[in-house]
Amino acid sequence: MSADEGTRTLVVIRHAAAEADGPTDAERRLSERGHADAAAVGAWLSSLGVAPDHAVVSAAVRTVQTFDDIADAAGWDLEPDVDESLYAAGPETALDLLRTVPDDVRTLVVVGHNPTMASLAQLLDDGEGDLDAGNRLALGYPPSATTVLSYDGDWEHLSDASASVVAFFVGGGR
Repeated sequence: MSADEGTRTLVVIRHAAAEADGPTDAERRLSERGHADAAAVGAWLSSLGVAPDHAVVSAAVRTVQTFDDIADAAGWDLEPDVDESLYAAGPETALDLLRTVPDDVRTLVVVGHNPTMASLAQLLDDGEGDLDAGNRLALGYPPSATTVLSYDGDWEHLSDASASVVAFFVGGGR
């Protein structure tokens, strides 16, 4: 996505479908379907021209695997910032974390868990973007749900209703 000098892109992603069991919740791995859905998200983001220069990813195995599969499918060569605090973060804590992103970042990807990712995308939505995508976002945030938002401002000022939904996608076509 080409952005003018003041516009930034934020991509909010819920991890793809995971196995039901693991040694611990944080160690649950993606299912076969999860890997395929994450790759579909990567292909979709690539088709939109999304090329992040920073990524914040929960430290859980399934979120790291989701990011890796998306990055592989999208052709990104980016090491994510794997953050332990995002695993149990609520939407306000996640928002606080995003506010610490360096100013030179133009496109940011965040991969985390529900209900936080759904709440974060809805919290940021100003209702002035793509109405169809915004309506689909409001209907649910299943595994691999991805919201692309446009934001004008510095990351430190990211706040409620400050970004516009540009697109919404769920891997696997759900």
